[in-house]
Amino acid sequence: MTQPRTVLVVGGGAAGNAVTILLRRAGLTVDLVEAKDDWNATAGSGITLQGNALRVLRELGVWEQVEASGFGFGSVGITTPDGTVLHVQDDLRTGGDDLPATVGMQRPRLQQILIEAVRASGASVRLGTTAEILDQDSDGVHVRLSDGSEHRYDLVVAADGLGSATRAAIGITDKPEPTGMAIWRIAAPRPAGLTRTDLAYGGPAHIAGYCPTGETTLYAYVVEANRDRAGIPPASYADEMRGLTRHYGGFWPDITEHITDPAKVNYTWFDRLLVEGSWHRGRVVLVGDAAHCCPPTLAQGAALSLEDAWVLAQMLTGSDVWDDALFQAYYERRIARVRPVVAASVQIGQWQLDGVRDADLPGLMGRTMTMLRELP
Repeated sequence: MTQPRTVLVVGGGAAGNAVTILLRRAGLTVDLVEAKDDWNATAGSGITLQGNALRVLRELGVWEQVEASGFGFGSVGITTPDGTVLHVQDDLRTGGDDLPATVGMQRPRLQQILIEAVRASGASVRLGTTAEILDQDSDGVHVRLSDGSEHRYDLVVAADGLGSATRAAIGITDKPEPTGMAIWRIAAPRPAGLTRTDLAYGGPAHIAGYCPTGETTLYAYVVEANRDRAGIPPASYADEMRGLTRHYGGFWPDITEHITDPAKVNYTWFDRLLVEGSWHRGRVVLVGDAAHCCPPTLAQGAALSLEDAWVLAQMLTGSDVWDDALFQAYYERRIARVRPVVAASVQIGQWQLDGVRDADLPGLMGRTMTMLRELP
């Protein structure tokens, strides 16, 4: 009997978990290693999942859990800083008409759903573990893990995020670059009547927004120019965020009163990354943030990562030959979609940073989201 192909997935975020589930479903032997001991099960506040992300989550078999755990809605509001609603726009259903346009949910809950699906798939999981040495030949990769064990795989999938050590180890020198903006985020109770994302442009921050994540929860965020992290002690995070949000009206006073615990506030710079040319070297291939990253101005970071995993798994399980031609075809298929999304996400942020008031923001967002309605 032919032995099933073996794959090492490095990184247990959205892309790594998704590709593990899909490859195991096809009968491949998959080991997943994740650097964090807790599998990032509690990290983050909330996440906005557009329809194209929901489409992949349905393919993973977890849509029912996501639907039950999140809050679906179909429009976005544009407001003045004082909370006056200027315009409400219906969102495109980029995952198809049978899925909501958008679902907001708590990020730790999404990660837990994916963790449970990985466990149920039968994949071998090693937490607190990294891949230290990758020694390739034409047929596979010999890997030494940080726990001292050594293994041979037909393929290594690098899903270890924006600062991917695997990307650097295979000689891809691209690194993330800051865009000049930063975001404050917090999970908070959802005020009655808040049933969609509203975005306020202007005021003391470039963008102030929120997203419902459940029947009683939301996550809120404000975007400003990035500052030296050394000048912002973590103990001041709640004060810093509250100092921005207190200038906004509408639902913001209710949200602001819950911004009290600095440990619950997350501060992150916006970064951009796009690896051009190819996303593989030999039998090591990149997915997700290891290959590309964009500011969350279009809420497409996790969606693009999930799409990578889906497309790569389809191509791997549909081919008898894993070679440069296959991996280059994967890159060509994905770059045509990822490049314009990264560019649009960065452009939207730059317009805000530069204070451009006559930019075609609705047009750029509409064209990009229309493209995403097509299958990846």
